[in-house]
Amino acid sequence: MASTLLRNLLVATTALTLSAPLFARDITIEETITVQSITSAAVSADGQLAAFTRNVPRTPYVDDDGSNYTELFTVTGENDPVPFITGKHSLGSIQVHGNAIYFLAKRGEDKHTSLYRIATTGGEAQRVLAHENSISSYALSADGRYIAFRARAKADDNDEKLSKKGFKAEIYEEEFEFTHAWLFDTQADAAEPVQVTDNEQIYSVDFRPGHEQLLVRAAPTALVDDNYMSSSYRLIDYTGETVSSFESVGKLGKAEFSPDGRYVAVIGAADYNDPADGRLYVYDTQKENERVEVLPNYMGHVQDIAWRRNDELVWLGHRGTESEVQALTMQWLESRTLLELGKAIVVDIEVAEGQSDVYVRAHTAAHPTELFRLQNQQLIRLTDSNPWLADITLPRQETITYKARDGLDLEGIVIYPTDYQEGQQYPLIMVVHGGPEAHYSNGWLDRYASPVKHAAQQGYALFFPNYRGSTGRGVEFSKLGQNDYAGKEFDDLVDGKDHLVEMGLVDSTKVGITGGSYGGFASAWGATALTEHFAASVMFVGISDNISKFGTTDIAKEMHAVHARSYPWEKWQWYLERSPIYHAEKARTPILILHGKEDTRVHPSQSMELYRYLKTHGNVPVRLVLYPGEGHGNRRVASQLDYGMRMMRWMNHFLVEGGTEAPAHELPHAENLK
Repeated sequence: MASTLLRNLLVATTALTLSAPLFARDITIEETITVQSITSAAVSADGQLAAFTRNVPRTPYVDDDGSNYTELFTVTGENDPVPFITGKHSLGSIQVHGNAIYFLAKRGEDKHTSLYRIATTGGEAQRVLAHENSISSYALSADGRYIAFRARAKADDNDEKLSKKGFKAEIYEEEFEFTHAWLFDTQADAAEPVQVTDNEQIYSVDFRPGHEQLLVRAAPTALVDDNYMSSSYRLIDYTGETVSSFESVGKLGKAEFSPDGRYVAVIGAADYNDPADGRLYVYDTQKENERVEVLPNYMGHVQDIAWRRNDELVWLGHRGTESEVQALTMQWLESRTLLELGKAIVVDIEVAEGQSDVYVRAHTAAHPTELFRLQNQQLIRLTDSNPWLADITLPRQETITYKARDGLDLEGIVIYPTDYQEGQQYPLIMVVHGGPEAHYSNGWLDRYASPVKHAAQQGYALFFPNYRGSTGRGVEFSKLGQNDYAGKEFDDLVDGKDHLVEMGLVDSTKVGITGGSYGGFASAWGATALTEHFAASVMFVGISDNISKFGTTDIAKEMHAVHARSYPWEKWQWYLERSPIYHAEKARTPILILHGKEDTRVHPSQSMELYRYLKTHGNVPVRLVLYPGEGHGNRRVASQLDYGMRMMRWMNHFLVEGGTEAPAHELPHAENLK
């Protein structure tokens, strides 16, 4: 990778039309799921050096099953990145402190994940702190004397002994293993970590600059629901005593202190019923933690924050299908643009105190997430994790707007077939996002569940709709789908399909729908209640029965607060009628159902129910595929590849080949073993 090729490389704009390389070739599904990307970054105090981690997927059919590998690099200026830790390793939570890079990893003889550091000049990594259980996250005091970290207490030795004797009873939602905050004084004689919280779940810990205090986000239990809906930030001293708290309600995101320790910025929710944390608040500790919403009318969602100076907060916002970076001054509460909409989809931001440059991780339709330096409103690309993508034919991708049947303005992202010819109609794969408190951005959309460029090369158009209830357009828009399961929100999908048909792009008889979680709900609804609109469906970890879903999920509190706004017993019939199983008899859309066997968010029984109803009615091809070891989404390469192959074969069979029965269930995995 030559630095001259990276220098001053600017990213694509919103409506991206890419010319084919001289020796263009197609991309495979296997290549789609094994692209590498930059997963985190950290900046030195002088802003000159950035450390970053790169995700390296395992090689299908070669590597044993397991999670992806992670490699560590540094980059200075616009020089080539320097490898520090590469190969088959896993590490994370990197920080640059002084002349060292800190990270978490389980290496060598470690029993648990420990804290390590490696000099910024290179050399061997040294273990800084090992604990009686895995360290989940950590923070370093400014002078390096103290380390605050999160970890569970040591497991009771009797538990393992009792398990061997057959005593394995599990008390559902009552046996909490709390993650605590711990403080380690590197200069203390005993040099043992001290537990500073108890009987609550700690989700983050950080130091308050200039004070012997810690900022923690805590919830009353370790349940996912309380993480989402019942957590709060507070200050504690080094003994664990509460100093003060920060009033909030609903979902909470990142919090960060200003360099002088006066202000704490928090990404939070507008109210308890706000589906997502995307509002930006600043608390003033000199005014008894008075809270001010500093972007009160922002018609997007704030994604990340970083203090550059005591009175200047850099923030990242996603608005519509694009992103922007701005700097807010506390004196006037005014923002100025650092990166305007349409340059790239920024994932997060990193700054060094008092330094002008901002480092960002960002992606576009042309490449996955890479590391950039933001300078003078321009992006300077620092990494190229997949140089082979230069040989791939890239399809046209753009944001479109359309009107729903009730007049609401909606957005979506269209990818045209690679060999698109105006006036010709193409089969469509509609990819519906989950949440629904999420949104699609006009960047790298290729995933194992949506192999965009591969499908476009097979002659498909693809559509990624941001239906009502999506984020990225302010709080009011994100609430439009509440108390209306499968109502206007899913009518928006049909209206988007009809718009593409009216454009002359799509053959209305060859439309497929797919998605995961809430997108899986949409896919099941499209195959049953809206069956006349879709010729094939692939449902992933989706909802089929809203009554049993409430009784089997780990987010019942969140479902009530930000989705349903009611309980099933308040209107049993309504919940039933808004469930795909209620409409199973009318289904004429062939549906492939896939689910992780260990899913706690949407229990696998949701897929089993729909399968059984459709199988018993016998009106339509249906298949159920379960993935052992996977939860609410496939994380391992083999499961991802299997999913992508099955999804594309199902779409090809029914949308292109005219199949009427389910295709063979076998895949050629054995033939590909190496």
